[in-house]
Amino acid sequence: MTRVVVTDYTFPSLAAEEAAAKAAGAEFAAFQAKSAGEVAAAVAGADVALVQFAPFPAEAAEAMAPGGTVIRYGVGYDNIDVPAARSAGLKIGYVPDYCADEVATHTAAAILALLRKLAPLDRSVRAGEWAAVKAAAPIKPADETVVGFYGLGQIGRAVRCRLAGFGFSFMAADPRLEAQEAASLGVTAVSADRLLAEADIISLHAPATAETTGFFNAARLAAMQPHAMLVNSARGQLVVEADLAAALRDGVIAGAALDVFEVEPLPADSPLREAPNLILTPHAAWYSQAAIGRLQGLVAEDVTRALRGEDPRMPVPH
Repeated sequence: MTRVVVTDYTFPSLAAEEAAAKAAGAEFAAFQAKSAGEVAAAVAGADVALVQFAPFPAEAAEAMAPGGTVIRYGVGYDNIDVPAARSAGLKIGYVPDYCADEVATHTAAAILALLRKLAPLDRSVRAGEWAAVKAAAPIKPADETVVGFYGLGQIGRAVRCRLAGFGFSFMAADPRLEAQEAASLGVTAVSADRLLAEADIISLHAPATAETTGFFNAARLAAMQPHAMLVNSARGQLVVEADLAAALRDGVIAGAALDVFEVEPLPADSPLREAPNLILTPHAAWYSQAAIGRLQGLVAEDVTRALRGEDPRMPVPH
């Protein structure tokens, strides 16, 4: 009998996925696997594996039924060993289009909160002060503020649209962005070095690749302006967290907001927990009530497709 397995999940219900499996006559099982070994044991013999945050290593790929399908609940697929899954003959899909609006809105909110110094102003009032300039200085006016994008794909462009009415200037470092296209978007295409040197705040919207992983390290943070800030709602691997914590502590940059991390959940001993002028959110940018239903509904559709022998709706690109 065919088998559908959920390796791990944070949703209140798996009704849509289970209904899709049972409609096709498949068994359905859900786990809360965390380690590679637990995932491999959970998916042993499975025809379809649905993966949220757990690692999906080579041993898991090899444990699945021949010709099986792996679907990632999410925009990225960094936790899946894609070469190993392909080598094992598995189809791999993901859901890159379920939460673009939510992530863009969350990111724009983080940018505005940092630029307007909402966190230090809140702390100041709670401490019994009533001194706006003391708590918030310096704050540039919007028409003198440059918002920079490290990567300008679908979500980065949606962030720019949300911020367009405030009067900011925009620049972006993206090797796929042509100057003419950038100009049509109201963005100046620049090198990464110029982005670091001139942007007042940088929002990260790049995938985690060999070129981008660890890009924001101590040297590149030091290349930013002392008043500049960083927002990451893309991939935790883009930032060297120990270097960012030190940069915030030493005043190398003025602030940051992170929704994604190198290891999730954020370890209890992470230096980020003690870093000043840092907003931390628990990988929440994707969330809205509608987004959860959208994500699970699209994954349920992929379960149906997989059990019919069809390719995923959105295959992981080669």
